[in-house]
Amino acid sequence: MRAGLAAVSLSIASMLPALAHAAPPVDLVLFDGAPRQGVTISAVAPDTEHVLLGERVDAAAGIRDTFPGSAIELARGEGPGGGKALTLRWNRIWKSGVRFAGPPFDLRPYLAAGTLAFDLKVDALDQGGILFRVGCGDDCERHVSYVLPGRAAQGKGWQRIVLSMSCFARDGDDFRSVTRPFLLEGTGSGQVGVANVAFSRAGTPNTPCPDWRTVAVTPDTLNESWSTDWWLPRHRQKLDEARRMVAEGRSPQLVFIGDSITQGWEKEGAQVWQQNYARHHALALGFGGDRTENVLWRLQHGEVDGIDPKVAVLLIGTNNTGHRRDFPAITAAGIERNLEELKARLPRTRILLLAIFPRDAAADGPLRRLNEQVNARLPALADGRRVFFLDVNKAFLGADGSLPANVMPDWLHPNEAGYAIWARAMQPELDRLLALPRL
Repeated sequence: MRAGLAAVSLSIASMLPALAHAAPPVDLVLFDGAPRQGVTISAVAPDTEHVLLGERVDAAAGIRDTFPGSAIELARGEGPGGGKALTLRWNRIWKSGVRFAGPPFDLRPYLAAGTLAFDLKVDALDQGGILFRVGCGDDCERHVSYVLPGRAAQGKGWQRIVLSMSCFARDGDDFRSVTRPFLLEGTGSGQVGVANVAFSRAGTPNTPCPDWRTVAVTPDTLNESWSTDWWLPRHRQKLDEARRMVAEGRSPQLVFIGDSITQGWEKEGAQVWQQNYARHHALALGFGGDRTENVLWRLQHGEVDGIDPKVAVLLIGTNNTGHRRDFPAITAAGIERNLEELKARLPRTRILLLAIFPRDAAADGPLRRLNEQVNARLPALADGRRVFFLDVNKAFLGADGSLPANVMPDWLHPNEAGYAIWARAMQPELDRLLALPRL
C-alpha cells in the first residue's frame, strides 16, 4: 500500500517549473460586490446553467419537468460590512450552485502557497449540504465537502473561509487555462450567501481539507447531505442483525461487503439473494455511497466482529473513482487496506475480492476506463490462500463492450436481471471457496 501511495505522492511544486522566474502574482478577485470584468455568475441546475443578469435568476425552467416541486434561485443581496453578496436558495434538488466563469485564468501561480478565500453565511442547511469546487483544466474540477461544518455554521452570520489551494490540486492537473474557476454547490435543500471571492498567492488557511493522497485509507463515516440521517443508524442496525443471527444459531457463513451495489441485494436483488444465499445465513453489509474509507470505518467499528464466516465477498471502489476521481493507485490502496482489516478481524475467513463493476454505457467511457485501471491492480492483492480475485464484468457486457440498460439501467446499479447475472457468474468460484476446509 505504501508503495502505491508513494508512486502518486509527487509534490505540487513539480507542476510549477515554468514559474521559477515569473513575476510575483497578484490576487485574482472573482467577486467583490460585483464580478470581475469578463466573469459571469450563473445559477447551476443538474442539467442547465442560468446567467444572473439582473437582481435575480430563477432556474425553474431548467428543472420543472424533471424535478417537479424543486427550486433553485440566485439573487443579489447584502453582504458583510454593507457590501454586496450573492444568495443561493435551493429546495429538494440533488445539484444546485452558484458558478463563476470567464476567460481562461492561469491558476498555477496560486498553487504553491496560495489560497481560495470567500465570505460565507449559512441561513439554512438542516436538510442539505454544500461543497466547494475549483476548476483544474478542461473537464477537471476538484472539490472540498463542507456538509457538517456548513450545518454547524447555520445562523452564525458571515464567516471568512480560507482554503489552501493544495486542497484542489493533484499531481498532473493542468491549471494553466481554467474557464470555470469556482463553484459553490448545494445539495438537498438550503440557503447560503457568498461574497468576496478571490484567489491569493499566499495566506493562512482556516478550513481543513482531506489529503487526497491518504483519504481512501483514512477511516471515516459517510458525511454526505443525503447520508447523515441513515448511515450511522444502518451501521447500528447491522451490528444488531449480526448479533441476533449469532444468538439464534444462524451465524453468517457468507458476508457481502460494499457500497450501494451490495446494498441492492436487499432491494432489486432480494429474490436472487433468497434463492442463492439465504441457505448460508448470508449477511449483506452494503451502504449506498460508501468509499473505501467508509468501509474501513465500519470494519473498525464492529461490523464483522463476533462472526466467523467461511467467505467474505468484497466489492468496493466505484465511489472512489466516481465521486472524487481518485487515481487508480489511491483506490487500490484503499481496497488493500480493507483487505488487511478483514484478514485481521476474520482470521479463518477466505475473502473473494471482486473487480469493480463496469459503469458508463460505452466501453470507452471515462469512469469505465478508470475502474478498469483500478481492476488491473487488484490481482496482485490476491494470494490464493486468504484472498482470491474474480472479475465477472464480461458477464454484464454486450459483445461490443457496451453496458446494456436492461442490466444496469443507470449504467452503475444492477436491476434484478443484473443481480441474477452477478450470482451466476460468481457461483462456481463461490461454491469452490465455501467447500474448502476451514483455515
